[in-house]
Amino acid sequence: MIGNIARASVLAFVIAAPAVATAATPYDGRWSLSILTQHGACDTYNLPVNIENGHVSFPGLVRASGRVVSGGAVRVAVAAGDKSAAGSGKLSSGSGSGRWTGKSGDARCSGTWTAQRT
Repeated sequence: MIGNIARASVLAFVIAAPAVATAATPYDGRWSLSILTQHGACDTYNLPVNIENGHVSFPGLVRASGRVVSGGAVRVAVAAGDKSAAGSGKLSSGSGSGRWTGKSGDARCSGTWTAQRT
């Protein structure tokens, strides 16, 4: 009986081990992103952002990708219709900031972004 319990415990650990290998990063969670246009005629946006295992996603945007790496460096690219942007910056445990460039139709734009953990 003890042998069966030991085997079951080892099996449970082996099954759970892959979940441990994809552990969360310190930046995982929900964030609020504010995008400010400083040059050009693009809109200003406030968007929700999710970070899971270091992968950045924007709810409701199909074409979006991004990654946060060790130390908080972040790069993202988003597109919706004829609008697209790419940005980079740095996150800390509860906030972040950086720069972005993009376009809306034929207009070229750039500015800054800030993020707060929600």
